Amino acid sequence: MRSIWGLVVVVSAATFYLYLLSAFLPPAPPRVLQHEPHEEHEEEHERRLRFPSDLDELRELAELLKFYKQQHTGYVLLLYCSAYLYKQSFAIPGSSFLNMLAGALFGPWYGLFIACVLTTVGSTNCYLLSRTFGKRHIVRLFPEKVAILQRKAEENRSSLFFFLLFLRFFPMTPNWFLNITSPILNIPIPIFFFSVLIGLIPYNFICVRTGAILSEITSLDDIFSWRTLLQLLLIACVALLPGTLIRRYSQKHLKLDGLDVNGHSGDLNDRKRR
Repeated sequence: MRSIWGLVVVVSAATFYLYLLSAFLPPAPPRVLQHEPHEEHEEEHERRLRFPSDLDELRELAELLKFYKQQHTGYVLLLYCSAYLYKQSFAIPGSSFLNMLAGALFGPWYGLFIACVLTTVGSTNCYLLSRTFGKRHIVRLFPEKVAILQRKAEENRSSLFFFLLFLRFFPMTPNWFLNITSPILNIPIPIFFFSVLIGLIPYNFICVRTGAILSEITSLDDIFSWRTLLQLLLIACVALLPGTLIRRYSQKHLKLDGLDVNGHSGDLNDRKRR
């Protein structure tokens, strides 16, 4: 019971900090103040400064933060990093929208660097929180899934790093679940850290590049332009290459029978033969 209250305290403190950071904004750039009355401007901030749940909200939030970034780059970076770490540390879904926001705010390459660092640090925070507060409760809530992962982790102990890379590249288990169960699987923090850093680069790359492209699109004609289509094709090719290499390695060196693939269990090799 003590572990539950400890986690509640940590979540409450982090939530209060994030609320203060988003509620007490610095003065807006003059361009924003000229177009909106002060009271309406404050109401708009309060409505729009929240985690985006669709592409429309993402575009609105990106436009607002771009205005602030003109004069308050450090504040926007702090706010973005804090929001991202909040989601990752507490295993809250929705990191894809924040990755796209990184591309829109910071550009494709700087945004990719920020997203990779925050994904790794946030996942490590989740690992540490799970190890400190939640190991017993996770086993109690997900006994079968934890047992399967434990068995496969032991079978692949000699190639543990590549086993974790495979799980990051392919949707056998959600990233948030792998983060919270890794302490139970006795995965050392260095292996966990670098498997997240490397294993999620393709996913982060796709999201960040997509966000950078979306921020440049102003009409339907832009979506179907040759430049945009070629960029999306390049993104797909670059993202598929590491996964192909990991899959080839896994077929020869990893034991993956019994793991769920998109919700269906069974032998991977049997599937390929069918």
